Parts: sequence; C-alpha cells; structure tokens
Amino acid sequence: MSQIPQVADAEAKQAQLTRMKRRATGLLVLMGVVFVVAWTLEPGHAWLGYVRATAEAGLVGGVADWFAITALFRHPLNIPIPHTAIIPQRKDRIGRSLGNFVQNNFLSPEVLGAKLRAAGLSRHAAEWLREPEHARVVVLQAAGALRSATAVVRDDDVHALLERSVIEPLKRRPIAPVLADGLALLTVNDRHQQLLDRLIRGLTRIVAENQELIRQKIREESPWWVPGFVDDRVHERVVDGIERTLFEVSADSDHPLRRQLDGMLDGWIEQLRESPEAIARAEQIKQQVLDHPTSEQLSESLWREVKKVLDRQVDAAEHGAPGGLERGLTALAQAALEDEALLAKLDDWIIGAVLRTVEQHRHEVGQLIAHTVSAWDPDETSRRIELQVGRDLQFIRINGTLVGGMVGLILYAVTHLVGHP
Repeated sequence: MSQIPQVADAEAKQAQLTRMKRRATGLLVLMGVVFVVAWTLEPGHAWLGYVRATAEAGLVGGVADWFAITALFRHPLNIPIPHTAIIPQRKDRIGRSLGNFVQNNFLSPEVLGAKLRAAGLSRHAAEWLREPEHARVVVLQAAGALRSATAVVRDDDVHALLERSVIEPLKRRPIAPVLADGLALLTVNDRHQQLLDRLIRGLTRIVAENQELIRQKIREESPWWVPGFVDDRVHERVVDGIERTLFEVSADSDHPLRRQLDGMLDGWIEQLRESPEAIARAEQIKQQVLDHPTSEQLSESLWREVKKVLDRQVDAAEHGAPGGLERGLTALAQAALEDEALLAKLDDWIIGAVLRTVEQHRHEVGQLIAHTVSAWDPDETSRRIELQVGRDLQFIRINGTLVGGMVGLILYAVTHLVGHP
C-alpha cells in the first residue's frame, strides 16, 4: 500500500470532528432522555404525548442518520452489516469512478477549451513579455541554458542533427505552399502595409542622413563641364522628389504604390499556389539552396551564428544592457497586443495544441487517479476522508434529529386533530 497524502491541519480538523460528534451524540442522548421521561409521565399528563412523540421521532431520525453516516466509513458497532463500511470496501471502485469523472468532465475538450479561451493566454503572455525586465529574464535563462549545452555538444553532432531534423524535412516538403501561406499571413490586417510604412520611415531617415553622400555621387557622375550650381540643383530636385514621394505614400493609404504592392503580393500568392512554372521554380531554388555542400555550409553557418548570438545575449543580459533578442521579444509582444487577429490565432494554436495533447493522454490521468487510490490502505483512506468531510456530516445527524422530531410532532398533532389518537 502506498502512503496516503497527509491532511493539512489534521489535529485541528480532528478536534473539530470530535467536538461535532459529541454535539450530535449529545442531542441524540437528550432526545432519548426526554422520550423516557415523557413516556413515563404521559399517563398523568396527556400533553406530554406531544413531547414524547417529538422526542421519539427525533430519536429515530438521529439514529437513522448516525447509522447512514457511520456506514460510509466503517461497520456500525463493528457489526458486519451488508452495505456498510462503503468507502473501505468500495475504495477501488470509488477511485475508478473519480478518475472517470475527472477525465470526462474536467478534461473534456468542451470544458477545457472554454476555460483556456476565457483565460486569454496569449494576451497575458504578451502583456508579461512586453516588460523589458521580463524579456531579459526569458532571454537570460534560455540563452544561458543553450550556451551551457553548446559547451558539451560536438559541432559535428549538431551539424548532423540540423541536417536530419531541418534540412532533410525541408527538402521533402514542397516549398511553394509554405511561401504562399507566409505571404498570405503577411497580408492579414494589412501587415504588409505596416511593414511598408516602417520601410518608408527608414528610407526617409537614410535620405536625410546621407544628403552629402548623394550630393557627392551626383558630382562624381556629372560631366566635368557642368557647373557646380547645376549639380546642386539636380541634388535638390532628386532629394526633394524622393522625400515628396515617400511622404505621399506614407500619408495616402490608397496610394497607387500601395495598391501595386497589394497586387504584387496577391499575384505571387496565386502563382505559388496554382502556377506549375512558379511552383517548379520555387522547388528548383530550394534544391539549389539545400543541396550538399550548400546545406552543410548552411548548417555550419547557422550553428556558428547561434553560438555567437547566445554569447552576445548572455553577456548583454548579465551587464544589464538590452540585447537584440530582448528588444525583439518586447517588440513582438507589443505588436501582438495591437493585433487582435494575431492574438486570436495564437490562442487557437495554443488551445489546439493543449487539447490534442490532453485528448491523447487524458485517459492516463483517470488511470493515475484510479491506481493511486487503489494503492491506499482502505481503513486509513476512510479515516482521512472522514477527517476532511466528517464535521459537515455531523450536521446531518443534528438536522436529522431536529427534523425528525418536528415531523413526529406534526404527525402526532394531525392524528389527534382528525380524531385518531
């Protein structure tokens, strides 16, 4: 038999249970005393019949409830009456029933899915992760663990692992649908336009910061005989034209360039999904990139860069300076909070993954509960359960005694009122 988990505050609960048992038993004894006294004196005092009937019915109700409650945990008066000591004798069946109940009611896809969706997991995670100190903790812990692992893992083993787990599956999987889905995801909620806005802001800043370089290039490309003021005028026109175009595109959500970008992405998505030529071309490029020795160089380069990034991130986190991964996580969390559709997709993915895992293993939870309860000692199990709920059950004894007495009084009164004493 395995050890049963300890009951919290066992001594206090035992004291409460003992106190409630004394109260319930004391009330039962009181009813017995009242019944005997009333029954003895009733011939000389007719009104004591009401008291006697009340005490009699209360005594019957209290004894019946005492028997019922005691029969749950042990044989009443140690007499092996059939269908008593239910918990010790039915412990294994109770464990199986409890396991099935938890499995079918708490771990069902409907209940668990609704709870997970109401929890807003992706939103809470993004709100937590957008705080720089939280992102720093995640990066430091993950990067530290991975960097420690890189110190004991041979590079050749990692290259072989990347080849088997990354390169080979990519070679077997058609790349065109993946690219099409990626581009389609990019266009959800006009994310590609948001990227274009960032690109425009970056280009505007680059043009503003490199005007002298542009001016120098214009002078270098201009014929020697063209006066300098003409080069300056050309520079002004070029820079003004670029800045004006960028501003117009940024300010106009329906600018032709934006519509051209929409059409270009839609065309690429359609070709990658339906055009045999585009699909074949994508596969050809993929094979060129992933074929040996290019794939070997790719895995080596990837592993080398991963180690460099880990070193930089750990060093930056240890010195309190935000690294690229930390800023990326914070920016990603902030962007997710601003995109309800993305949060919904993340919730769908998380909930789907959890439900698939639970559906595959929830029967094991039921079996674990059943096997655990089955391994417990029957008598000790009964005692522990009584310790947890016995105090409340004693109220049933008290209520049974009082309600029984009330019912007995009502019946006695009714029979006398209708003339049938």
